[in-house]
Amino acid sequence: MIADLAFKNVFVHTEHGMVKAGVAVKAGKIIAIANDEYLPEAKEVIDGKGQHLLPGGVDPHVHFRDPSKNERETFMTGSMAAAAGGVTTVCEHPISMPPPYSPELLKRRIEIADRQSLVDFAFFGAAGADKLAEIPKVAQESIIAFKTFFHEPPEGRDKEFTGLTMANDAKIFEGFQAVAKTGKILAIHAENNDIISSLIKKLRAQSKVSGINHAESRPPVSEIESVAKVLCLAEATGARVQLCHISTGEAAELVKQAKSRGQEVYLETCPHYLLLNEQALEKFGPYAKCNPPLRKQVIVDELWKYVQDGTVDLIGSDHGPFLTEEKETGYKDIFIAPAGFPGIDLRLPLMLTAVKQGKLTLERVIELISTNPAKIYGLYPQKGAIRIGADADFVLVDLEKEFVVDRKKGYSKSSDIARVYDGWTLTGLPMMTTVRGKIVMKDGIVSEENEAWGQLVSPKI
Repeated sequence: MIADLAFKNVFVHTEHGMVKAGVAVKAGKIIAIANDEYLPEAKEVIDGKGQHLLPGGVDPHVHFRDPSKNERETFMTGSMAAAAGGVTTVCEHPISMPPPYSPELLKRRIEIADRQSLVDFAFFGAAGADKLAEIPKVAQESIIAFKTFFHEPPEGRDKEFTGLTMANDAKIFEGFQAVAKTGKILAIHAENNDIISSLIKKLRAQSKVSGINHAESRPPVSEIESVAKVLCLAEATGARVQLCHISTGEAAELVKQAKSRGQEVYLETCPHYLLLNEQALEKFGPYAKCNPPLRKQVIVDELWKYVQDGTVDLIGSDHGPFLTEEKETGYKDIFIAPAGFPGIDLRLPLMLTAVKQGKLTLERVIELISTNPAKIYGLYPQKGAIRIGADADFVLVDLEKEFVVDRKKGYSKSSDIARVYDGWTLTGLPMMTTVRGKIVMKDGIVSEENEAWGQLVSPKI
C-alpha cells in the first residue's frame, strides 16, 4: 500500500504519550504510527525536523457570524484563521441573524459553511424559551449540543438572539426540561441578567461608562449565582450541561463539587480569563470587552488552580469578531460596544506559552483543546486524537519558536480589533496544519485554494 502522506522525524503525541516516530495517512485517515523505517511508502513525505505533531485542535467555542453579519466574519475567513492556529474542527455557536433555532435555519448555516470552510465544522443549535416547540426538531439534526443565554438580547442585537434566550427563571426551567428530553448537552452563558442590568443603570446614572466600569457592572457574584442556578436546575431536570467561558474560581468550585456528586456537567474557560486581567479594560477599553468581563489578577490566579486540577474540561477561544466601528462606540459608552474579540488563531500558541512558563503540561493542553472537546461532543475517536483510523487532523508545532503577535497579519476579517495580545512574544508556533490529510496551512500561510475542504462532523453517539 502506498500512503498519501507521511510525517517523519517527529515527536508524535498519542493518547498513550509522546513517541519519536512517524505517521502515515491514506484517504484522510491515519493508517500507521511507527518508527520511520517501518512506515509505508508515501506520495508525499514531510520531514518534521524533530518538531512535535499534535492532534488538530477542536475549538468548542467559535462565532463566525455568517449569514447576515458576514462583514464581521465568514466561514471562509474564520476557518483560515482557525487553520493558522492549528484548529482543524470548529464548533460554531448559534449567534446569527437569525440563530439556528429551527431545522431550516440550521441547514442554511450548514450549507454556507460547506461552501466556504477550510476546516471541519460542527454546530450548536439555539435553545430559546420562545421557541420551545423547535427544540426536539433541532435535536434530530446534526448538532453537537444546544446553547442558550440567561438574558434579554443585548442593545441593538435583538435579531441575533431570536430563539436563543431564556430571560427569567420560569422560562429557564421550561427550557432545561425541553433540552433534557432530547439528551443533548445544553451549553449556557451563565450570568445573572437582573444584577447586571441594575448595575449598568446605576453606573450610567453616575456617568461611569468607561472600560473598567464594564467589569464593575458584571461582578463575580453575577456569574457565581447563575452557575449555582444552572447546577440546581440541571439536577432537577436531568439536563446535561456545559458552563461556557467561566471566569471565576468560585464558580469552578461549584462545578467541582457537582462533579464529585456524580452530576454530568462540563466546564469551559478561555485563554483571556487566564492570561489577562481587568487592567486590559483600562488600557484597551472596548477592545478588551468580553462577557463575562476580565477579572482582577487574584481571581485569575485562583481560576488557574481549576485548570491544573482537572476541573476545567475545555478551553475555547470564544472567537468573537466585530467591526472596528462597532467597538469604537464603547469609548463613548462601554455598555454600547459589543462584547468579544478574535482569538481562534492564538488559542494554541497562548497555551503553549503557558506550558513554557510551567503553568501546565503539554499533555494537559492537548486534553483541553482537542481530546476533551471531541469526547464531550461525541466527535471522538474521529477527532481529538492521533490514533489508527482517526481523521488525519494534525498540527505540527515548534515548541521553542518565539514569535511576536501582529494583528495585521491575522486572517480574520476582524483582525483589527484583536488588540489585547498584539505585540506579545509567544513561544510555540504552529508550522503546519492538516485536515483529513490535506495541508491547509504551511509556515503560517493559509491558501484560499482549500476553500470548501471542510466537512460537517456530527456526534457518533
